[in-house]
Amino acid sequence: MGMGVDVHGLDDTKAARRAVSDALRHSSLHFFSVTDKTVHDMFITVRLGVPRPGNVDVDAVAEEVPYGTVTIEVEAGGLFVESPTAEGDGITIANAAILVHLDGVEN
Repeated sequence: MGMGVDVHGLDDTKAARRAVSDALRHSSLHFFSVTDKTVHDMFITVRLGVPRPGNVDVDAVAEEVPYGTVTIEVEAGGLFVESPTAEGDGITIANAAILVHLDGVEN
């Protein structure tokens, strides 16, 4: 799980990229030694919650994930905090969950 913020600019993609980067820093995958798989065999689904899902560049967000086959799913979520002093400005907050699976590996 991760959270990303764009403090100015109203950029859902920037917030989403930062959320994915944060989520990756909170994860650890140490199970490859007990499988015949590598990091390149991973199927990764990134689920994003952002205030304006239609504004997210999913290809740019996918670039944050260094391994595997990546699928990005975007839905309404996160948070937008409108600036009390600057019209048309505010804070965009995105949340990310990264789900990983390997084909042919039993639970």
